[in-house]
Amino acid sequence: MARIAGVDLPNKHVHVSLTYIYGIGRSSADKICKRANVDPTKMMNDLSTDEVNELRKLIESEYKVEGRLRSEIGLNIKRLMDIGSYRGLRHRKGLPVRGQRTRTNSRTRKGKKKTVAAKKK
Repeated sequence: MARIAGVDLPNKHVHVSLTYIYGIGRSSADKICKRANVDPTKMMNDLSTDEVNELRKLIESEYKVEGRLRSEIGLNIKRLMDIGSYRGLRHRKGLPVRGQRTRTNSRTRKGKKKTVAAKKK
């Protein structure tokens, strides 16, 4: 099992395995395979150590992934909250940030429904 950027990559096609790294999607994985001269349809366990090292070197030098990316995103959100922007307030309240409606949907952000007891007559 290859280990790149602190992630154990599963034995799948290289372009699919690379997407297990936070910050690398399908298009980035295809670009990385092309630049490292690695066949994207090759299985991860079939790669030679030289190919794995080439992938590792390319990812570490040119892509912001895993811990560095997570901390940068966290700092960006914290900055928005500190300056009191609308987006920062939505983050603070745990509501959708990008203009979605909240009357019916947005359960992912708001959490489990809180029912209010009905008034008895």
